[in-house]
Amino acid sequence: MSTLRDLLRRVGEKNPELAAEIEAEVRALESRRAFGLNFERHTPESVELPGRPVRRGDKVRFMPERGEAASAVDQRLWQVAKIRNAGGKREADLVRPSAEDEVEHATREVEDLVVVAEFRDPIYPGLVSTGKVERGGDKPFHTVINAENYHALQALLYTHAGKVDAIYIDPPYNTRDKDWKYNNDYVDKEDQYKHSKWLAMMERRLRFAVRLLDPKQAVLIVTIDANELYRLVLLIEQTIPAARIRMISSVINSKGVGVTEGFKRVDEYVVIARIGDAGVYPSTDAPLGSRPIDADVTANQEDDDEPKRIKIDWQTARRRDLQSVRPTRPAQFYPIYVNEETGAIDAIGQPIPHEQPRETAPQRPGCIAVFPVRDDGTEMNWAVTGPTFQKRWRKGYARAGKAMPGKPQKYIIQYLKSGPIADIEEGRAIVEGRNNDGSVVAYYESESAKAPPTQWNLRSHNAEHYGTRIVRSLLPGRQFPFPKSLFAVEDVLRLFISEKRDAVVLDFFAGSGTSAHAVMRLNKQDGGCRQCISVTNNEVSADEQKGLREKGLRPGDPEWEQWGICDHITKPRIKAAITGKTPGGEPIKGDYKFTDEFPMADGFEENVEFFTMTYEAPRRVAHHRSFAAIAPLLWLKAGARGRRVEQAVDDFAVVEAYGVLFNPDCSQAFVEALAEQDDARMAFVVTDDDRAYQAVCKALPEDVEPVRLYASYLTSFTINTGRE
Repeated sequence: MSTLRDLLRRVGEKNPELAAEIEAEVRALESRRAFGLNFERHTPESVELPGRPVRRGDKVRFMPERGEAASAVDQRLWQVAKIRNAGGKREADLVRPSAEDEVEHATREVEDLVVVAEFRDPIYPGLVSTGKVERGGDKPFHTVINAENYHALQALLYTHAGKVDAIYIDPPYNTRDKDWKYNNDYVDKEDQYKHSKWLAMMERRLRFAVRLLDPKQAVLIVTIDANELYRLVLLIEQTIPAARIRMISSVINSKGVGVTEGFKRVDEYVVIARIGDAGVYPSTDAPLGSRPIDADVTANQEDDDEPKRIKIDWQTARRRDLQSVRPTRPAQFYPIYVNEETGAIDAIGQPIPHEQPRETAPQRPGCIAVFPVRDDGTEMNWAVTGPTFQKRWRKGYARAGKAMPGKPQKYIIQYLKSGPIADIEEGRAIVEGRNNDGSVVAYYESESAKAPPTQWNLRSHNAEHYGTRIVRSLLPGRQFPFPKSLFAVEDVLRLFISEKRDAVVLDFFAGSGTSAHAVMRLNKQDGGCRQCISVTNNEVSADEQKGLREKGLRPGDPEWEQWGICDHITKPRIKAAITGKTPGGEPIKGDYKFTDEFPMADGFEENVEFFTMTYEAPRRVAHHRSFAAIAPLLWLKAGARGRRVEQAVDDFAVVEAYGVLFNPDCSQAFVEALAEQDDARMAFVVTDDDRAYQAVCKALPEDVEPVRLYASYLTSFTINTGRE
């Protein structure tokens, strides 16, 4: 109602009686509130674009004098009528409507202006690469986009509409001063419209998000605290009526993280909205669930009412991936001594240097020294270090399997991963007894194994230990407020995409980049090729802004922007996770825990590229000079893999995943070149001629999807028009 109240105030200044009559009617309407979630849909957001060049026709706002806060300057919008040189500096002549159809005029130096994008101002988005990390061979790329998520979501509707398998977001909780901004101002916790502003902000984004999700099978996951929980659930119900919604309570800090209304908060909430046929896929690797019901099942055939038993999942202790050959992990190549008479493990030996032949390792009387060796003789590594394996063996969580005479590795060696161990120790799996070698005999009852509980209280989900401390390990000396536990995000995503090894995950409140990090861990565990698209802006925290202003800096200055969340935290965190090195080039200290334990310095075999959203000039669009700006969008639409067509050419260009036909007269050669690319799945055809486009479509291979681009490239991508 904030906009209506403002209008009533203005009417009352000229006609108090009329204003009183209107207000009486408003009160009557308010008393007949409809059932459901009602909130003020506030004036749509405007976004400041510091660093974007000022052009004639732009809407702009005055920037504060250096050293002053934004509140110290006139916040009204002006339009740039003309830009000229004045004494070696660029000046802008500005106009804005005022009372009684008059026009105000002003002049400012261009460097003292910031461009503002308002709702329904057409925007021509592009992407510019700001770096990449390649360690994943031909795997698809994860992407990080520095942009306002409202605009990024609209751009992604072109590249990923209906293609996203899971959205995981951790939006602002709306509980603190300077927690988040609405129309460039921080929302104060005492603001009487704080809830409706938050809902208006979320609704606009969720309306785009639901169009990105695969309507056949997808999930939206939102973490939140009690402050907006109930309004969020109602908002999701109204925005995605067909979704099946469940809520999980998750303990993030058993000591509590503050007192609100006399209560200490120890948990937060995970709101899960499933779309279409989206199911839950518990996994033995996860401490929340167990093997799916079609796995190793033993049942009492005489009584179908008896609960079925699902055996605990023992894993082969030898690493499988060829990136884990012997020299890569010196501490994980050691002998395991198996007693020849009993077939049980007798002892765990010390690692031997990689230059020492395994045949010369110390021997143990009556035992065979078993090393991790493939059938073809390739020396691998054990999955865990010697001390970790010894600890599990002593507890009955490791054992020798069957003998393999005549093979390089004489016995299969098995162990339990952290997930099943946690299930045993926390009572979700039942220990029936022990084998002669001391290894546990454990199982799940099928009914409890089918689904995770709705209350999670797991050590691995502690946000301080496995969120804050992990970020500190990756980025020494850098701070990020309230990062999620890496393993908590990993666990919830696993429930929905463990069976989708090529899943696309989107996080448009990416923060420190935990979602991308979690997706990379899931890929490592099962060899998947899942992709994560992370969207975050480059907002500098309120505390840091104060210090930067005192140094005479302001938004748009490189020295200011380097402290923004994307450049200072998100990008370097994801890069560090992949490379295994801190921004200073040092190996990351510490090990990953729980489901998959290995040194953080090992990194991941993944690819990632970083982008910043650009706002292209209409003149460049009109003159067909914008292809470079949309080149990354085409590459994203084609799967974000392989090379990219970067520039327009006279005929056509074909890369691994797609091709672009710039001249329909060259269509025959284009189709032939595309057919030679076994992995090509998309063809972009640049033409304004509908008949020419249809002719190319008919000639394309059946498994190649045609996509039309108009000659004025960016008109295909125009966003923020109010039609969405």
